[in-house]
Amino acid sequence: MSHPPAADRPITAAALLAVLGVVYGDIGTSPLYAMRAALLHFSADGVERWEILGLLSLIFWSLVLTVTVKYVTFVLRADNRGEGGILALMALAQRNVRSARGRWVVALVGIAGASLFFGDGIITPAISVLSAVEGLKVISPHFEEAVIPIALGILLALFLVQWKGTESMGRVFGPICALWFATIGLLGLIEVVREPGVLVALSPHHAIAFCAHYRLAAFIAFGSVVLAVTGAEALYADMGHFGRRPIQLAWVSFVLPALALNYFGQGALLLADPAALENPFFFLAPEWFRLPLVVLATAATIIASQAMISGAFSIARQCVQLGFLPRLQVVHTSETEQGQIYMPQVNMMLLIGVVILVLEFKNSDSLAGAYGLAVTGTFLCTSVLALVVFHRQFGWSLPLALGVFVPLLLLDIAYFASTALKIPEGGYVPLLLGILTFMLMLTWKQGRELLFARFRQDSLPLKSFLARLPQSRTTRVPGIAVFMTGQADFVPGALLHNLKHNKVLHQRVMFVTVVNEDIPRVAREQRREVTELAPDIHRIILRYGFQESPHIPRELESLRDLGIPFEPMQASYFLGRETVVAAAVPKMSRWRQWVFTLLSRNSLSATEFFRIPSDRVVELGVRVAI
Repeated sequence: MSHPPAADRPITAAALLAVLGVVYGDIGTSPLYAMRAALLHFSADGVERWEILGLLSLIFWSLVLTVTVKYVTFVLRADNRGEGGILALMALAQRNVRSARGRWVVALVGIAGASLFFGDGIITPAISVLSAVEGLKVISPHFEEAVIPIALGILLALFLVQWKGTESMGRVFGPICALWFATIGLLGLIEVVREPGVLVALSPHHAIAFCAHYRLAAFIAFGSVVLAVTGAEALYADMGHFGRRPIQLAWVSFVLPALALNYFGQGALLLADPAALENPFFFLAPEWFRLPLVVLATAATIIASQAMISGAFSIARQCVQLGFLPRLQVVHTSETEQGQIYMPQVNMMLLIGVVILVLEFKNSDSLAGAYGLAVTGTFLCTSVLALVVFHRQFGWSLPLALGVFVPLLLLDIAYFASTALKIPEGGYVPLLLGILTFMLMLTWKQGRELLFARFRQDSLPLKSFLARLPQSRTTRVPGIAVFMTGQADFVPGALLHNLKHNKVLHQRVMFVTVVNEDIPRVAREQRREVTELAPDIHRIILRYGFQESPHIPRELESLRDLGIPFEPMQASYFLGRETVVAAAVPKMSRWRQWVFTLLSRNSLSATEFFRIPSDRVVELGVRVAI
């Protein structure tokens, strides 16, 4: 039995601090609302001791099974050349599926997981910041009217400073989160010492007895219990930044103990004083410490939100590079860290969504109904893809792979089904967002495939063109013509239009094709593939991974290393701008064709996306019927 290569990095104190700040921000703020949301289902006639112990046991074993067993023990091993996340896992699974239909099914699962991640990215900042600011109501009821304005102010400030990048903020993220985990662990420990009987909930029989007694009601409570493991996907998604071992060590040695202590502390407090259900997290703190705890909780939720926003930027760029979304503007906010990016369109969409959610739901209890469905849907997609990868790529026997992942898959299905019951209470929000994003991504992917198929059908093979060129009387003019083309073996439409209208061809011609690989990054020595097709005519294929952004002029200047002279000031870039029109027999439904056309029109121009100087670009329009 073989295992996938590990994404191992040296374990340092700085690395562990960074892991706490970025990876565990989301799951670290779950104690603010998870325990209370779960108990509210049974609070109509008061909560009894065995109910508190049962729910506490469910939360603890959810942390153990979903995070420790599934992610920390197994899924973190499935790295795509050091990178993690749902799309990296999808690419890994696709590579190991033989049939075209199988690869398409795997792609659908990956797209669904990514779509739900965007829904999660909108809800996380809203519920996290709201739940922290609501701590002010524990200090004084007079603060109730101020909760929503303060939360909106914090969220607006957070989104509006994204363009500056996370580098400066990142320096304090780790220490603040370390202080947060230490604080919530200590507050829980104090209460556990006062009421040590709560530790009997460590036994899973309390969870089993709770489920056996309540049956359907317990299943409904699962939808709130899962709030305790929201953010688990971040362990896998951020593996490429920190490596596997620091993430595993931080979880086992620090994060899990702190979370468990806090949840057990809340349970102990509720056993002693059921009235603390109003806000068991903040009632753990002595009265003098509640205001500082609100400030610390707000800082921790801002960090959790920042991690989710950065993750949304990263996933969006991966979707663009893998061909699931149109070209979007990518701004690099760090000169040294390639992963630190800012995407204005994505940031604005997230901000609008978050503001609407806060104004619509008004408090974290209502938002808890909307939360969870996106998270559990992503869990489900990850389990399905991991089953394929561990069996096909890592050589696990089918019984072993099924024996490990089917129980975890059944747990994910139970979580997903229980959160689906909350659709009327707000669960429709991530579901609608996920379906909308899924349809947009699917439409764009299929539309581009139809577009390329039409290009191949209507274009002239490059070999035929080059064979006729010496006999033609085409006038050659000084300079370099760079033709960007998605089809390396066919003549670009822009070249044919240039010959038709201008009757000239430049002295030196370069056909440049950008190929997006299903790996995170392409090694420098594998980036370029240069072929001399004829004297002074070259075909250049540039390969990029899904974590990279193309920079065409820089790559062309580097051709000097291969003995091919390239003077930037002599180069003209010829681009084709396609106008999509309906074919006589359309291959897409009318509404999907309209969506595809809308996405095409709003796509970032190739000039900006490939970072080509705008004063050296010639765009030639062409109508394409699909």
